[in-house]
Amino acid sequence: MDLGYRDRVAVVTGGSSGIGLATAELLLAEGARVAICARGAERLEAAAVRLAAAHGADRVLARALSVLDAAAVRGLAAAVGERWGRCDLLVNNAGQGRQSTFADTADDDWRAEFELKLFSQIHPVRAFLPMLRSARGAIVAVNALLAYQPEPHMVCTSAARAAVQNLVKSLSRELAPEVRVNSVLLGLVDSGQWQRRFAAREDPAQDRDSWYAALAARKGIPLGRLGEPIEAARAIAFLGSPAASYVTGAQIDVSGGLNRHM
Repeated sequence: MDLGYRDRVAVVTGGSSGIGLATAELLLAEGARVAICARGAERLEAAAVRLAAAHGADRVLARALSVLDAAAVRGLAAAVGERWGRCDLLVNNAGQGRQSTFADTADDDWRAEFELKLFSQIHPVRAFLPMLRSARGAIVAVNALLAYQPEPHMVCTSAARAAVQNLVKSLSRELAPEVRVNSVLLGLVDSGQWQRRFAAREDPAQDRDSWYAALAARKGIPLGRLGEPIEAARAIAFLGSPAASYVTGAQIDVSGGLNRHM
C-alpha cells in the first residue's frame, strides 16, 4: 500500500532513538521529508547523520531541544516552515515511564510527570497547528496502554497517560475537520529502558532473547514477546497518512494482545 507520503513533511519529537527514530526512518522511506528533535544533542546528531546518509541531507532536519521549552518548539516550527513551507504530520513521541506507587510518589514527582506527558503534547501542537491546518494534516500521539490499564507500580505515569488520552480525544473534536488526531497505545516495546533493565538482570548468564521471553511470559503477553520499534512505527505511519483519511479520535493498540480493555 502506498501511504501517500511523497513530498509531505513530518515532524517527530523524541526522534533520536527507539520508536521515534524508527518512525522517522519509515516516513523517509515512504517519501516524506522529516524533522526530528530530542534533548540529547550527541545522539540526535548521530541519528541525523544516519538518516541523511540513507535518504539525503535535504530531506532531514534535526534540532536539539526539550519539548517542555515552548520557545524552542516554536523555533523548530519556524525552521520547518522556512525550509519546507509546510507540516503534514506531527508525531508527539516524548517521555518514558516513571516507576512508583502512590505511597512513594512525591508531590514534585506528580507535577513533573504530568508536565512532561501533557506539555510534550501541548507545546508541539500549538507550534505546528497553523501549518497542520493549512495542510489538512494529522497528529499522532504516542501513548501507552497504561492510559486504560493502570499499573500499581506505575501509578503516576498511568494517571498522566490517561490525561493524554483524554486530551487526544478533545483535540480530535476541536481540530476537526482540518486536522485529524489519533494515538497509538503501546504495551512493552523494546527500548533503551528495557535494555537497561536487561543489563541489570540478576542472572548475567541469561541471554537477551530468553530474558525478554521470560518477561513477556511474566507480563502475560499473548504473542510471547516484546514489540519492536518498527512495529509501533508502522501503526504511527498509517494513522498519520492519507490512507487513514476517515480516522480521527481513535487509537491503535500495539501491545501483542496485552490489552484487556474492550
